[in-house]
Amino acid sequence: MTRPHDIPLRIRGAALRRGGRELWSGLDLDVQPGELIAVLGPSGSGKTTLLRAILGLEDLSEGTVEVDGTRVHRAGNRGIGYLPQTRPLPRDTALRGRDLVALGVNGHRFGPPIPRRRDRQRVDQLLAEVGATEFADRPVGILSGGEQQRLRVGQALADDPRLLLCDEPLTSLDLANQQAVVGLIDRHRRGGAAVLLVTHDINPLLGKVDRILYIANGRFTLGKPKDVLTSPVLTDLYGAPVFVLRAGDRLVVVGAPDAEASHHHHEDHA
Repeated sequence: MTRPHDIPLRIRGAALRRGGRELWSGLDLDVQPGELIAVLGPSGSGKTTLLRAILGLEDLSEGTVEVDGTRVHRAGNRGIGYLPQTRPLPRDTALRGRDLVALGVNGHRFGPPIPRRRDRQRVDQLLAEVGATEFADRPVGILSGGEQQRLRVGQALADDPRLLLCDEPLTSLDLANQQAVVGLIDRHRRGGAAVLLVTHDINPLLGKVDRILYIANGRFTLGKPKDVLTSPVLTDLYGAPVFVLRAGDRLVVVGAPDAEASHHHHEDHA
């Protein structure tokens, strides 16, 4: 029998309303160790808010969230790693690459960070794990989007979290960097962590993702990719004709009533 604290993430009866509009309700979700769940859906469907509720940064309208068997009631759970939406850092950012990763190692402490040998070793280890050692001492502002995102992954993994939350971690990355970041996330998942990943393009994750939570039109569906990403299921979810086509090894969704939901005409420049 699975005990509550063995499940990295458990959501029960969750509902989200904004401005008098119900985005979704009745969400029950367990994310098991070693499981990767992708969260899909159009803009404004409450995907990011769901992650923020798990982080304790925002309240659900109804329901409960437990991480490792403990009810989430405030921000700051070190059992959760968080990879936010990709935004390029300003070119004049003074931080070096290793400084960005170090924020994940010692940024939770009060006062100025005190250099510790153990911290430096952990930063070096994380830099090596995400393939960022060679640019660790360069200013982050001059690094490419893919290099910056590798550093953010290192920061998110600093406490070896059992639950990793990723919010659009692949946006504006070229195909090679998308594959590299997915590989880093997948390696952490294979180490036993649970991953909940919001994305507008499922294609880089095909073959890695275990289940999909698809939110749209005030409703949601949850299941294996082959059961969710079908024309009948998405047509029912949107209440309008939607077609799922396979083009080589990519899926293309056509007709979803939101520009972002054609998630799959994503431009990849290798």
